[in-house]
Amino acid sequence: MKLRIPFYHHIILFSGLFLTFYLWDIGVNNRKMEFIFNRLYFLFNASFVLAIFIVYLFNFYTFCDWFLNKKKIMLYLLSIPISLVIFAGVRYFLQEIIVFEITEIHNYAEKTRGMKFYIRDNFFFGLPAVILSALSYLFWQFQETQQQIQKLLLENKKAEFQLLKSQVSPHFLFNTLNSFYSQLILKDDEMASDILVLSDLLRYVITETDKEEVLLSKEIQFIQNYIHLQKKRFEDQLCLDFLIEGNYSTEKILSSVLIHFTENVFKHGRLNNVDEKALIVIKIKDGFLEVSTYNHNVEGENYSSTGIGFENLTKRLEYTYKDKFILEKITKNNTFKTHLKIPLKK
Repeated sequence: MKLRIPFYHHIILFSGLFLTFYLWDIGVNNRKMEFIFNRLYFLFNASFVLAIFIVYLFNFYTFCDWFLNKKKIMLYLLSIPISLVIFAGVRYFLQEIIVFEITEIHNYAEKTRGMKFYIRDNFFFGLPAVILSALSYLFWQFQETQQQIQKLLLENKKAEFQLLKSQVSPHFLFNTLNSFYSQLILKDDEMASDILVLSDLLRYVITETDKEEVLLSKEIQFIQNYIHLQKKRFEDQLCLDFLIEGNYSTEKILSSVLIHFTENVFKHGRLNNVDEKALIVIKIKDGFLEVSTYNHNVEGENYSSTGIGFENLTKRLEYTYKDKFILEKITKNNTFKTHLKIPLKK
């Protein structure tokens, strides 16, 4: 999850840091007024804080993003000496080269400007940059995670509300369908079977889709039932290949994922031309699920998500799988392709 932090927040933070450092130094060392406004004093303090700021930004947008974001704490700890060496180099450049060119005064005495001593000494002075960037990154990550959770909760509540609006006495509906099934089983086996499939499909929508995770086997069964009823709609002239590769039993996935991709094939796909067959492929291999779809678009149709929506689905995937998923969609020459790869949970 990439953090989107406005840059001015960093500026405000370090403006406050510089002011605090300046006042603290004045108070602790009892600086006189003429010394406070001394150009040399200001330049060395400003260059020191600027060096911290530069390394803070570097650490925030590199090592924190690479390692803390993925909870690789050990790798982050190993990266700290690199940040401290960079701090020593930046401080040396600012104070011993730039400020020296302006004032002709070194901050470090000649004996202490040797590389080994200078780097070792600045390991301590550079720690605030590393610690502050890590704490700042973790704070903003926490804030963004909380915001995502709140958005997801709100979206789930909206989805639950829409579902409740559409549920006109589901028990009555299921009992009625079962009654039809009982009456037809002795007269029309095929019709009775279709009603049973419809009943299972509706039961799944009402009882399972509001869950965060569902069994992969149930989600695939739903897709099979959905396609079965769509064949009836197309009077068995549905130009669609549905393939499942691999084995599955107790694996779990984020709910409504397969439903999302399947629905959009039927909503926007051209499915009555044998030369333009649509395709839905589900692969289960090495602990991962891959879903690929391909279809020709109905003329004048643009891809738009249904149900939870493509954008909301992306957010749910990011929240659940972090950076461990691949989601692609390609529109080309009036065709539409999607591909999703996610890890399976037991």
